[in-house]
Amino acid sequence: MESGLISVDRWKSGSQAYFLSHMHSDHTRGLSDVWSHAPLFCSHTTASLFPSRFPGFDLSLLRVVSLSSSWQSLSLLSPSNGSPVLLHFIAIDAHHCPGSVMFMFRGDFGCFLYTGDFRWECDDAASGNEARTTLLAAINDFPVDILYLDNTYCNPIYTFPSRQVAASLIADIILSHPSHDIVIGIDSLGKEELLLHISRILNIKIWVWPERIRTMHLLGFHDVFTTDTSLTRVRAVPRYSFSIQTLEGLNLMCPTIGIMPSGLPWLKRPFKGDGDLSGSLLTSTTCDNSSRKPAAQQQRGLLLQGAVHMFRDNMFSVNYSDHSCYEEIGEFIKLVKPKSMKGIVVSSSCYVEPLYYFGRVCGVSQPPELLRVRPETTRGREEFRSVRIRSYSAKNETTVSKKERWRKGDGHSSLKRNKKRRARIQVKCAKIAEVD
Repeated sequence: MESGLISVDRWKSGSQAYFLSHMHSDHTRGLSDVWSHAPLFCSHTTASLFPSRFPGFDLSLLRVVSLSSSWQSLSLLSPSNGSPVLLHFIAIDAHHCPGSVMFMFRGDFGCFLYTGDFRWECDDAASGNEARTTLLAAINDFPVDILYLDNTYCNPIYTFPSRQVAASLIADIILSHPSHDIVIGIDSLGKEELLLHISRILNIKIWVWPERIRTMHLLGFHDVFTTDTSLTRVRAVPRYSFSIQTLEGLNLMCPTIGIMPSGLPWLKRPFKGDGDLSGSLLTSTTCDNSSRKPAAQQQRGLLLQGAVHMFRDNMFSVNYSDHSCYEEIGEFIKLVKPKSMKGIVVSSSCYVEPLYYFGRVCGVSQPPELLRVRPETTRGREEFRSVRIRSYSAKNETTVSKKERWRKGDGHSSLKRNKKRRARIQVKCAKIAEVD
């Protein structure tokens, strides 16, 4: 596609139309109250959040895109020669957070699919089947040339259960601590279904902070959430305020446990023990536990071991993620069968270019420069080994040498340094990013 036509989740001037996949801050960086470059296309739910997120934003710039299998058209002009360019697009539910969508674009330039952040678990939910049906109909008529993919967890070290199962595990933790207050770390948007599940299981309201309850009301949730702490023992707090110090302070006043729902562990370093869950209250689940068969109990115990991590006696990290895990990413790529693909996430601690693992689906093989391998534990600390694996042919070596001489002005010494750099294996502590 020619530069200067559209931008997706990018907000610098120079494009004729802009598309927003969802309202998380890492996708709106550059948007502001005074932004006014061109029309902005987004879902109805995302559009409803603009007045609260950007109070001075010119709402006349918004173009609401419906979730349907019907293609919409947009007339643009070629920046190079001024000729008409007809762009067709559809929006598909991304199942990441309220209002999140994938965009599929087609025209004379080919067909592109941009997932934004997404969770592809479409086996059971009716809404998931609807998204799958829409996507299949689109790609059957118009094969995807380039897939721009949410590769947040594009690494086989990351596997976690469905959000429905993870939500049940979190409810189990809460039910196992009937005399404790509960603190759950969440972002300013997302995890609503988790909180609703907890509310249903416990038949209780959930406390959220004032800004968050306004968002809940905009999303249509009026009866489940409260800002009155006296009405509930379960509080959903901003992720940035979820800390060891905060939890220790709360326990001085009342027994309290903290739960962080995320695909990544929120702590890099367990504080006591090795994180073994055997003997913890997590082995007792819901009230119908007595009717479970022994095999089912054993299977659930194994699931708990892999999906729940405990730190000290009052901190839990549960693999509840709004991003697709490695297996789900693979299933999605096999379904779409793009000719090429590109990861849209480059700042994650587990970043891997999707072509490394799934290039065979596209008929290409392009290993990345950096591959994150399975975390190791050293003296109670989890670490990721970052291994540089890119190989260079003689031709590439000559190209690198020329580039280094031009940049550094010293071909011999710079090439020597470059060889040492390529041969080095780095071991770094994983940096936990806010990716859910």
